[in-house]
Amino acid sequence: MSRVLLLFGGRSAEHEVSCTSAVAIHDALLEAGHRVIPVGIDRGGDWWIVDSTRRPFRAEGRPAALRLPDGRLLVGDDDLGYDVVFPVLHGPYGEDGTMQGVFEIAGKPYVGCDVLPSALAMDKDIAKQIFEAAGLPTSRWRVVRGADYRSDPSRTVATLLKYLGSPVFVKPAELGSSVGISKAEGPGEVEAAIGEALRYGDKVVVEEFISGREIEVAVLEGPRTALPGEVHSAGDWYDYDSKYADDASEFEVPARLSDRRIAEVRALACRAFEAIEARGLARVDFFFEESGRGFLINEVNTMPGFTPISGFPKMWTAAEMTYAELCNELIEIALSEQ
Repeated sequence: MSRVLLLFGGRSAEHEVSCTSAVAIHDALLEAGHRVIPVGIDRGGDWWIVDSTRRPFRAEGRPAALRLPDGRLLVGDDDLGYDVVFPVLHGPYGEDGTMQGVFEIAGKPYVGCDVLPSALAMDKDIAKQIFEAAGLPTSRWRVVRGADYRSDPSRTVATLLKYLGSPVFVKPAELGSSVGISKAEGPGEVEAAIGEALRYGDKVVVEEFISGREIEVAVLEGPRTALPGEVHSAGDWYDYDSKYADDASEFEVPARLSDRRIAEVRALACRAFEAIEARGLARVDFFFEESGRGFLINEVNTMPGFTPISGFPKMWTAAEMTYAELCNELIEIALSEQ
């Protein structure tokens, strides 16, 4: 079995989600027979060898450093050898290609997508452009940039609402886990939502509101898919708390769809996976307008949540793959592609 460098935490707003995911992955890799070296990255970017007996995981412990270009993991003068990296990192500085580039330089195999698809999928605007170019259905959207918006907020918002209608969803272009996202109705709310999203970056995506079901598909290398799942949110929409903290929200597998619709959404997920040149794994999220346009791709997540209540592992568990088997397969895929 392999020596796995389990990397979690990070500098993004999704730090806590990553820490939660890492605990479950750590235990699953041990169950599968691997040796695991848990390394937490704190919000300042420093690396720490974590005491895995302390739960929940925190990015603290013995200081560590990754040396480039050889990729050696050093704790003082000690070299901690490892075979493969499992970067359970979400959002900027982890899921966006940044960390993937580090391990490309080091020549170390790692779980998940490489630099290009990670970067493409992280930018919601660019990803939608790729989907459209590939003939894949997606919702209508517009991009707002900070400097343009600040020059005339009222005119910008009026133009957005004329094209997209109301309400709209306002999102930072390069974050995940619903961080910084707002549902907004009317000029005042939209202006406030754009202001909030601009706190996380200078590019904001504003999307039409879709009254439809939320369907997710888990994809592994191949591509091959599990049966789709459906989000039943207790709130107005599937926000951060619904995903990670709210026990009232439910994820149903398989989604209650006809066999024809299940085949359709699985095929669309594979096409989206290939359109951004993904590898390893991804979760493809859709809206489903039953009496309208059908399935509309929302986004592709190249490192989806791996908490015990996350959709990606639940879909594969429903496909009779245990959590430990799933994590082990991801390690095997990574090693086979080095």
